[in-house]
Amino acid sequence: MNPPVGAYVVDTRAERLGIVMGHEGPYVQLRPYGGGREWDADPRAVRHATAEERLGAATAYADARSLGDVP
Repeated sequence: MNPPVGAYVVDTRAERLGIVMGHEGPYVQLRPYGGGREWDADPRAVRHATAEERLGAATAYADARSLGDVP
């Protein structure tokens, strides 16, 4: 799968939700919801995130931000 830039996806190997930032060589470059360090994912291990997964990531980020854990 080669998802478009900006798509919310799940890296099934890392078990992480990320936003597609680009494609470099054979990899999809992902960044965590809310920012952070990018990582490379194998496109064969990437799937579109469900609405529930997106909401969960947004909620976790909002909680962390309210606690001052993230800017």
